[in-house]
Amino acid sequence: MADNVLDKIYDPTHVEDKWYSVWENNGSFAPDENSLDPSFTIMIPPPNVTGILTIGHVLNNTLQDVLVRRARMQGYNTLWLPGTDHASIATEAKVARNLKDLGKDKRDLGREVFLTHAWDWTEKYGGIIIKQLKKLGCSCDWSREQFTMDDDYSHAVLESFVRLYNDGLIYRGERIINWDPVGLTALSDEEVIYQETKGHLWYFKYPLKDSDGSVIVATTRPETMLGDTGIAVNPDDVRYEKLVGKSVILPLVGREIPVFSDNYVDKDFGTGCVKVTPAHDPNDFDMGERHGLEVINILHQNATLNENVPEKFRGLDRYDARKAVVKDMEALGLLVKVEDYVNNVGHSERTDAVVEPYLSKQWFVKMKPLAGPALKAVKEGRVSFFPSRWVKTYDHWLENIRDWCISRQLWWGHRIPVWYCVGDDHCLLECKEPIVSVLPPEKCPHCGSTNLAQDEDVLDTWFSSWLWPLATLGWPNDTKDLKRFYPSSDLVTGPDIIFFWVARMIMAGLYFKNEIPFERVYFTGIIRDNLGRKMSKSLGNSPDPLDLIATYGADALRVGLLIIAPQGNDILFNEDDIEQGRNFMNKLWNSARFVLMNLDDDLPCDISQVPDGHLDTTDRWILSRLNHTIQQVDIAYSRYRMNEAVKLVYDFAWGDFCDWYIEFAKVRLYGNDTDARKTAQSVSVTVLKTIMKLLHPYAPFITEEIWSKLNSDDEVTLIHSPWPVAAENLIREDIETDMQVIMDLTQAIRNVRIDLNVPPGKQAALMIRGSEHMIAKVIANKDYLCRLARIGDFSAGESLEKPHHAATVVVHQMEVFVPLEGLIDINDEIARLKKQIADMDGRLKAVNGKLKNANFVSRAPHHVVEHEQIKQAKYAENLQKLQENLKSIEE
Repeated sequence: MADNVLDKIYDPTHVEDKWYSVWENNGSFAPDENSLDPSFTIMIPPPNVTGILTIGHVLNNTLQDVLVRRARMQGYNTLWLPGTDHASIATEAKVARNLKDLGKDKRDLGREVFLTHAWDWTEKYGGIIIKQLKKLGCSCDWSREQFTMDDDYSHAVLESFVRLYNDGLIYRGERIINWDPVGLTALSDEEVIYQETKGHLWYFKYPLKDSDGSVIVATTRPETMLGDTGIAVNPDDVRYEKLVGKSVILPLVGREIPVFSDNYVDKDFGTGCVKVTPAHDPNDFDMGERHGLEVINILHQNATLNENVPEKFRGLDRYDARKAVVKDMEALGLLVKVEDYVNNVGHSERTDAVVEPYLSKQWFVKMKPLAGPALKAVKEGRVSFFPSRWVKTYDHWLENIRDWCISRQLWWGHRIPVWYCVGDDHCLLECKEPIVSVLPPEKCPHCGSTNLAQDEDVLDTWFSSWLWPLATLGWPNDTKDLKRFYPSSDLVTGPDIIFFWVARMIMAGLYFKNEIPFERVYFTGIIRDNLGRKMSKSLGNSPDPLDLIATYGADALRVGLLIIAPQGNDILFNEDDIEQGRNFMNKLWNSARFVLMNLDDDLPCDISQVPDGHLDTTDRWILSRLNHTIQQVDIAYSRYRMNEAVKLVYDFAWGDFCDWYIEFAKVRLYGNDTDARKTAQSVSVTVLKTIMKLLHPYAPFITEEIWSKLNSDDEVTLIHSPWPVAAENLIREDIETDMQVIMDLTQAIRNVRIDLNVPPGKQAALMIRGSEHMIAKVIANKDYLCRLARIGDFSAGESLEKPHHAATVVVHQMEVFVPLEGLIDINDEIARLKKQIADMDGRLKAVNGKLKNANFVSRAPHHVVEHEQIKQAKYAENLQKLQENLKSIEE
């Protein structure tokens, strides 16, 4: 087997580049066009076209790859469809910033020239993340890669708009929307991030008309008073019942505005009197509609004040206007008081600008008719969430859903397929109706004019993304791919886009196809640093995944990250976990190399061909543990607990196989008994090959390399080999229990030897006192115990007396004695232990002193205090062990 021996040192870069090239060249990632096997489909959550790989992408895409690779091995006809999103706001902002650096303004260039620059930018920088995903090992069918601005995809987006419009579910209306004054575009509710902000509550007096009295109102936004058109009180508030129907004179403006009652008003907020600004607050807008108030917009799109305010305020930024209003109100004696106030202030997800509620004419989707079927699909279990706690969040949002503002004042994106007749003298009344069409109309259908203007706005990026499971497979055409791969099987995504994307995809699938878009949704957690902060570039606490891959290897990154990623819970990232992944890869490599170096010229026969009588207890034990592990792994997958699945494989491979079985097998591998040697070889190779299968979804590169050495050239690659099925007849709970006793005894004796500084090569005596039943288990397997624990003299029985000067441990209700005379110099060991106890006691007292110091605990950074607490626990544990060892010797 000289040709099949692995290199002495594992080089992940060489192995990763080699096998990814092999898989791509062999078409390993593409589904079989002629297959009759059931399909398994995953749609990648499309990253921004100009984005780069983050540690969050690593988690999300590794989980998808795990599911796809396992399904492929299970015999499904798999499709993992990749692609990127055009990301209207983010991409347009980047292109505009780049042009600004070149001294160019997008408005001066005009729409068509700007779009040329946007496409050039996308061509140059787009797709970098796709190359990075390949480096991670993602087994997507790259031949089907999609971009949301591709022609076919764009056609699907426009078709969906036209259908919804024709069905009465899209309308254009003037509503209060979220306005980004930096991005100069409308935002949906889900694109607004609320941040707790310390502000103020100003109390102003508004004089009553024809009276010396006044009304006191409280506001967090004084500048908006310039657009007030009413004062509202609660109808049940007896304090103000005589004011209803009267009018006040709006200070600084001089406008007469009415006092009215409305159930919306909270009697306990401020004074119970609320200033009403219908153009700049959604609730005020609703009250204004109910009571016929005038709607006065006081802001330009960039949040400076417009011509609808007194001249001295015109052109001021909203915050400068706020200061000016407060100053003038104070000068007039109309500022009553100012209170500190904590408020949730909305910020644009993209630009971080404070969002303005703004009256604007926009396009909306009626959501309630779409939300009902989507709610029902999840409640009936047709779509399952993992973890299930997200169902409550999903239900709450859909049950309280508002219409979706889908128009954006941008140029990069899908332009709204609406035209307006700007014709001539022949225009008819009907010409005012928008012309909605996928293809540009040649003329006005009412008057025949060819003078048409298309709507300037583009569609919200999420309006194209909600079609992702459909449009990527050819919808609205009834394609072969759509029939075969829709609905998809699993979706892996973050809970932060459950509203943006997940819910809307369910709505779109049910509306346009009358089918759910996917069967299961796995929500990942958020990756945080060891201080609990969300990892981000702005904080400088997020490592570059490509640097981690270069340092540790892609497999180590994948395994290290997933082991610490429990279903749906946040993850505390530490690079030590990735190093743990690398250590595991090295352990596998070295163990596989050992097995291969101890094979004969030919590969050993399959375990099924080994006569049953040739299997010894350790063979039966490892085969039982292997099949037990297969069962547990399958259960973990069925519950979408991928971290548990990989941990089960990790523990079995490292612990049961590498640390124990290989040690058990060495006697036979090195011995002269041919049958025993061949049996150990067959079992070793069988178990190792199965480990490669179980681990392949998580660590595809190293497993494929080791697999190639364990098989003849004509066997299929691991990526297409069958997923292991547990052989229940090989599971022996009794043998597993008996061998666990031997392993626990061995480990306990090894620990005694280490604690007492016994030279590794020196054999010790062993005496065990316990029940007849337990002693029988030990004696049946004592050869393994004596060899692995370096035991010479061995004795066991129910009534053995404890020897003088012996280390004692209790294992499985058995007293285990290791006589020390002749093994160590007892006096020297007592002196050594006393010295170590004194040193450890001093360390513990020092750290105890720190942690008893209230000033230190309250003022030191949290991670410093936590570090001292870890040291305290470690020193206390070590001190206890040393004291127990000393007591054992002295007794």
